[in-house]
Amino acid sequence: MSIVIITGGSRGLGASAAIQCAKRGMGIILTYNNNPEAAENVVQSIESEGVKAAALKLDVGDSGSFAAFRETVRVTLGKVWGRSDFDFLVNNAGYGLYNLIATVTEEQFDGLFRVHLKGPFFLTKALLPIMVDGGHIVNVSSATSRVATAGVAAYASFKGGLEVLTRYMAKEFGERRIRANSIAPGAIRTELGGGLNEEFEVLLAGQTALGRVGEPDDVGCMIASLLSNDNRWINAQNIEVAGGYII
Repeated sequence: MSIVIITGGSRGLGASAAIQCAKRGMGIILTYNNNPEAAENVVQSIESEGVKAAALKLDVGDSGSFAAFRETVRVTLGKVWGRSDFDFLVNNAGYGLYNLIATVTEEQFDGLFRVHLKGPFFLTKALLPIMVDGGHIVNVSSATSRVATAGVAAYASFKGGLEVLTRYMAKEFGERRIRANSIAPGAIRTELGGGLNEEFEVLLAGQTALGRVGEPDDVGCMIASLLSNDNRWINAQNIEVAGGYII
């Protein structure tokens, strides 16, 4: 059985990815930051699929905690699966911020940087020693790295950096046959950034070739599929999962 670690797995895209991976027989370690009850609900949903799962607390913005987190993962792997390593890492945890460049504070900028770029960089580094050779890393970016949307410059800049980092991961980890890809969701009906109101949703749907905004499972299924052996030759790519957003 393959085991996947999914950061930010207590809600939204992360929860969907966790459940979809479980439906394909993968064991799940999901992380949460502030909502253990939501994380436990996802664990129960996974276990209802007949798959083992565990939820661990992690603040992706606190890179100083990553070494201790790796040891917690190691202990959890041994207890739950009788293993000392895992197969896949999905760097998904994040949050949105809508502020024009002229109003973004340094504190807001630094917070986004720590979670969306520094966090995935150093968390991946910390977990590499216990990732199997032939593993796979999926970094969750955003379509805003391609389509300039006023108000999300800081967020999108770090997502763009994450896409560049993904290619370097693929290059440097290739000797271990570890693949690295990123996905870039478009507008998705989640709680990120406060969610979508009806007027904004209609606008986004009108800018999307398939005529609607995305659902979490549209992305969760893509992540699960990308991790499968069917996609074993996809590497160093950024794949937009957006239904044809502003094409």
